Amino acid sequence: MEFNQYRRRFLWIGTFYAVLLLAGLLLLSVRPLFRPHAIGTPGRPLRLMLVPSVDAQKVTQSAELLVQFLRQYTGYWIEASVPTSYVAVVEAFGAGKADVAATNAFSYLLARERYGVRAVLRVVRRNGEVSYRGQIITHVSSGIERLQQLNGRRIAYVDPASTSGYILPKALLEREGIRPAEEVFAMRHDNVVTMVYQRQVDAGATYYSPPDPVTGQIRDARSRVLGQFPDVVQKVRILALTDSIPNDPIVVRADLPEDIVRSLVEGLLAFQARPEGRRALYEIYSVEGFVPAQDSDYDGLRRLLRQYVPQIEHVLR
Repeated sequence: MEFNQYRRRFLWIGTFYAVLLLAGLLLLSVRPLFRPHAIGTPGRPLRLMLVPSVDAQKVTQSAELLVQFLRQYTGYWIEASVPTSYVAVVEAFGAGKADVAATNAFSYLLARERYGVRAVLRVVRRNGEVSYRGQIITHVSSGIERLQQLNGRRIAYVDPASTSGYILPKALLEREGIRPAEEVFAMRHDNVVTMVYQRQVDAGATYYSPPDPVTGQIRDARSRVLGQFPDVVQKVRILALTDSIPNDPIVVRADLPEDIVRSLVEGLLAFQARPEGRRALYEIYSVEGFVPAQDSDYDGLRRLLRQYVPQIEHVLR
């Protein structure tokens, strides 16, 4: 009787510890579920930033499809935002508020120098183009036929950190010794075109891509307002083009775990392979997809900036 009693007690204790061991193993196996602030979870989402090259609402709507796809493909919780300026993207990396961003070339160089971000992909435009230019545009009724006539005139730029919408057009004017009387920032490429179209300014600077070689349809910034101003091609003409600029990169913060970077890159490449993905990318940035990128892809732009924009030499050491 006493032996059976001890045996039952022994079996009960053994069962108790076996249950504890099993529970511990189960907790270890589902440990990520109990880490609400692990990166890529709703408590700490991966933060994707998209530069505001066109209307922020339009970018946000088109980007939602991208975000949903990346969430499903990578398994990470991702949230996208459209900051107010190009520089805001740069400073978001410094403040720890950005993990990955679609940015422009000059902002990448700034963020690389200040915060060590990495370029992992570069956008591709129509017909495999991996570079573009800036353009200076004017209204056909302005009487302006040559760059020199911009002396003492009013000009609109996009953003102080816009490569095609400020940095290189400004450098072009500097090289020619041209001093506009007034310079304003419209913050978006389509805004600049609108200001020129409506004769609010004498000239403007935006991005340029050559017309479609098959259809002849324009693909520079004027195409962004065709719906609103169908005669924009007849009313706004290109006065000059800048040097070539390497296409915009997709960048990640310096210490983002490599497995996350790899998953995001694979997800973006998979997204571009889908028809709806290509449509969304064109809506967001007028691009068709991505190719792998590295920092040396932007060395030519660094040299160009050092040569023609000496006032920013200190940020490109």
